[in-house]
Amino acid sequence: MSEDFSRTAPRATITHMPLYDFRCRACGHEFEALVRPTETSILCPACQRADVERLLSAFAVSTDERRSAAAKASREAQIRGRRDALVAEEEYRRNHD
Repeated sequence: MSEDFSRTAPRATITHMPLYDFRCRACGHEFEALVRPTETSILCPACQRADVERLLSAFAVSTDERRSAAAKASREAQIRGRRDALVAEEEYRRNHD
């Protein structure tokens, strides 16, 4: 039994929009920007100037060691953030009770 695929929807064309790293020559701000194929100039988000240079981007490497290090760093950042919130809450209570 064969199926009739003539009525299926056409496939979408995928347009690549790469993410690049840039440095503004005017103010030194480093940032990432999604570059659309039709874009002619990239503006610095800090100073709105177009005098930017594209940097070499580091590629991502995923290993068990890097994943565990990233998870540990994330947990530590969450603990620090929660500790700051607890200290601020305690200070508020002391000053307003």
